[in-house]
Amino acid sequence: MSAAELARELDISHALASQHLRRLDAAGLVELAEERTRRGGRERRYRTVHGSPLSDRSEATPLLAETLAHALRERAGRRVDGSEGVTVDAELWVDPGIWQDVRRRLAELAAELHDAARPPRTPGTMPVGISVMAFPVEETTQARPGSGSGTT
Repeated sequence: MSAAELARELDISHALASQHLRRLDAAGLVELAEERTRRGGRERRYRTVHGSPLSDRSEATPLLAETLAHALRERAGRRVDGSEGVTVDAELWVDPGIWQDVRRRLAELAAELHDAARPPRTPGTMPVGISVMAFPVEETTQARPGSGSGTT
């Protein structure tokens, strides 16, 4: 999105959207996707960076989890009644090789969906929500109900 598109989508000022995009760009979380001339001016369109440092740094995990939880609550409230989806929440014990394969495939699927994304409200598209956070967890000394059983 461009700063103007982002401002319209979030109902904020163009200046604020532009400032946020500059900061996200400086942090390596978005990148310039396209620059074009529009109405006599220069429009810069940005996209998020796949596998950005924030998404893979363990010290950022609690903050990222809180952000995802907030986004998920908001999006879940807008879910289309009766629509198909996939919901998974699990803490499982699996072979390390299986974990590596599944982690790779999840990353590939997320990248595929991300690459297919178009600007909001593009004719012929539909909005979808996706939140994925999968990682190894430390073993606890106490068993919790429903954890580790391999079924959820």
